[in-house]
Amino acid sequence: MSNKEQLPVEETQNERGGFASFLKKTKAAAQGAFQSIAKALHRFTSAGRYEKMLASPEYKATSVKGMVLVLQESGQSVKAIERAQKAGRVVSLVVTYAFIGFMALVVLFPFYWMIITSLKSTTEIRQTQQTFFPNTVLWSNFVNVFKWFDFVTYLRNTVIVGIISTLGTLVTTILAAFAFARLEFKGRDFFFILILATMMIPGEMMVITNYITVSYLGWLDNVIGVFSAMIVPFWVSVFYIYLLRQNFKQIPNELYLAAKVDGKSDWSFLWQVMVPLAAPTIISIFILKLMGAWNSYVWPNLVASKDEWRLITNGLRNSFTTTTGDPQYGLQMAATILVTVPLLLLFIFFRKYIMRGVGRAGIKG
Repeated sequence: MSNKEQLPVEETQNERGGFASFLKKTKAAAQGAFQSIAKALHRFTSAGRYEKMLASPEYKATSVKGMVLVLQESGQSVKAIERAQKAGRVVSLVVTYAFIGFMALVVLFPFYWMIITSLKSTTEIRQTQQTFFPNTVLWSNFVNVFKWFDFVTYLRNTVIVGIISTLGTLVTTILAAFAFARLEFKGRDFFFILILATMMIPGEMMVITNYITVSYLGWLDNVIGVFSAMIVPFWVSVFYIYLLRQNFKQIPNELYLAAKVDGKSDWSFLWQVMVPLAAPTIISIFILKLMGAWNSYVWPNLVASKDEWRLITNGLRNSFTTTTGDPQYGLQMAATILVTVPLLLLFIFFRKYIMRGVGRAGIKG
């Protein structure tokens, strides 16, 4: 065998021998350290120092049961700080709930006053000293309402105006919000800002121009024209367009691109994808618009010249007056309660959709 073939074997043996010697030295050092520690412990225990330390009074005084942790900066113990924090939380909750309860009473008091007024007689209502509960409860006021108030006619007019104006507002709002959220055209952002700027204009400033417009169109002389005048001018709402547009902006653009790849048109994508995804906001718009149409007073009272064309809010104002001009407040409050109940039930059953729709429009997705 040649020298060249023997070199790798010799190098390997040298490496193994060096590693073995390193292990021996390490083991010897560890054993020496452990032996030193054992000797020190043996000297400590053999001299009786450990027993003396346990028997000393100083050692017993250092029991952890009597220890109190004190923070150096504040100078107070941890338990005192915890008690102060707990008391602060209790006081904060009491103040918060007291304020909420007070504000709830402030808000509910007009409704309570409306209820007790509906159960009073006209003589008791006109007394100088008012009472917080009727001296004589007159449930008959709710029965006599229908003798003074054409509830069916006013309710029919209000439902027709409310439903048609709400559906028209939904159509215009969905189309405009989709255009400003997804379609690309020149001046899109400029026109959107211009439309938002119109929200700074009070609605009362447009009453005269709207009245002149519907008058030129001949909508004030017949029942169809009057209902058109109460419906058409309010088919567009800038606030609802902004609300729905913000919701449409949260829908990922990848869905729109995928629909275009699949051959979907913008119209199909709008009604099959975006509208179902934005259903909570659309339901909120429907409810809020219907409530607004139900409560409208100034414009219907201006364009409707006959009582049979007026809405329910106008009927409440004009129906409860005697021939001598004295208003019947008890009957009027009883009718107001009957008119308020449908809106109250609508809000109670659909409030979660209103909160969800408005909340989603304010989240940037």
